[in-house]
Amino acid sequence: MEAKAVAAGKKNARRLGAHLIFVDESGFLLIPSVRKTWSPRGLTPLLHHQTWPRHKISVISGVSISPTRHRLGLYFACHQTNIARDQVLNFLYQILGHLRGRVILLWDNSKTHQGPLIRDFLERHPRLQIERFPPYAPELNPDEGVWNHTKRELANGQSRSADELQAHLLDALTGLQRSQRHLRACIHRSGLKFF
Repeated sequence: MEAKAVAAGKKNARRLGAHLIFVDESGFLLIPSVRKTWSPRGLTPLLHHQTWPRHKISVISGVSISPTRHRLGLYFACHQTNIARDQVLNFLYQILGHLRGRVILLWDNSKTHQGPLIRDFLERHPRLQIERFPPYAPELNPDEGVWNHTKRELANGQSRSADELQAHLLDALTGLQRSQRHLRACIHRSGLKFF
């Protein structure tokens, strides 16, 4: 049951010669995340930070797979507010502007992925087909690997403002975007067998 949407999306992508794209959202706080790190023996590493307001950067991204060469891509958009349907629709416009031909998009059942605005968008753009992941199965979405990689890259950092956090975030996402090896690892980590 869990992999039905993924299997349907993969089968349709092959049959239709369509791009397959996995979409998800995440948030990044100014409060630094702490991870294990190396230090000289006897010197405990210290991470100094002030108590910052709970500003955050919300990001929507999608990992795409091309229909013929299985080339991977990463698309993303950052926002300093929570992601709402308007931002989701703008992201879908961005995706359709970059990917030619049919596009099969897989995402979760978030409220921002539903409603009359999304249905209207799909009616006006018939080359976009939506499949949904089963509830409570984030591990199936390769885009979760994007968040794991990015949060690992930003760990132990000290952004002093939302703008600085966004700059660090864009650096990490752009680096990931340029690495087929890391994007492929996101696909493999999800357990989906594309390659």
